Amino acid sequence: MGLAEVLGPVSRFSSFKRTQIILQHLGMSKHTDSEPEVLLERKGCAGVVTLNRPKSLNSLTLSMFRQIYSQLKKWEQEPETSLIIIKGAGGKAFSAGGDIKVISEAGKAKQKLAQDLFREEYILNYAIGTYQKPYVALIHGITMGGGVGISIHGHFRVATEKTVFAMPETAIGFFPDVGGGYFLPRLPGKLGYLLALTGFRLKGIDVQKGGIATHFVDSDKLTMLEKDLLALKSPSKENVAEVLDTYQMKSKIDQDKPFILEEHMDVINRCFSASTMEQIIQNLQEDGSPFALEQLKFWLTKTRTLSGSQPN
Repeated sequence: MGLAEVLGPVSRFSSFKRTQIILQHLGMSKHTDSEPEVLLERKGCAGVVTLNRPKSLNSLTLSMFRQIYSQLKKWEQEPETSLIIIKGAGGKAFSAGGDIKVISEAGKAKQKLAQDLFREEYILNYAIGTYQKPYVALIHGITMGGGVGISIHGHFRVATEKTVFAMPETAIGFFPDVGGGYFLPRLPGKLGYLLALTGFRLKGIDVQKGGIATHFVDSDKLTMLEKDLLALKSPSKENVAEVLDTYQMKSKIDQDKPFILEEHMDVINRCFSASTMEQIIQNLQEDGSPFALEQLKFWLTKTRTLSGSQPN
């Protein structure tokens, strides 16, 4: 028996397995979980979107993008729906981003799922960015990649002490998408360039102080915050902002804490102001501070990882 005969069944099984993963992702498999991936509910004055894949850190699927987009469009036309609230189930994550495993398997199986997913994800991001009603994202827990895309473009983003923000795409050889080219350069100084190129994580109140979140609220107040938002009668953006401002003023955690990157902003602004990656690297090398060298170490490690080479 030749090698082709031995490997043939293995190859066919691998292809079958990949296809099953893709079908499950599309919501066509019989083996999908009994719980819906996303909950879409009318509560009080609001349409409430709950990302409902807590075991997967609420990672986003094509089916979820389609359901959310369709429902947002319906709510936008309904007079009785005055507000949108989006949140994540489980307490650990708002959303850790797109389901990378499924996208990877689709690529290996020569499926066009990745193209469809990214296209419809970006369409949803644009719809959120142009939404005509107040849109509040409760970004409690891990908020990365695609999770940023379905929150950052809305009117309000509420962080808690458990929020962890990052755009980690460069670590896998990708780039900060979901509108990253728009919102990252608009952060203070050159902060957005650092976040884009290094995947640096902002946590807790630093997410608000860095300009990602519009508000910071202690996590134990989120339930009451949502209840008060739902009780509003045909709220305007100003009405929603007033409620969020009130809860932010009531919050106590880390209120006097300085921004984690405050002492490094001069280095960030100077080194990341270059127009090429080569010049940024040179700037960091010439700066030579521990912070600058730490960024260089990150790139060196990731370059070796992505190229498959081993550290010396």
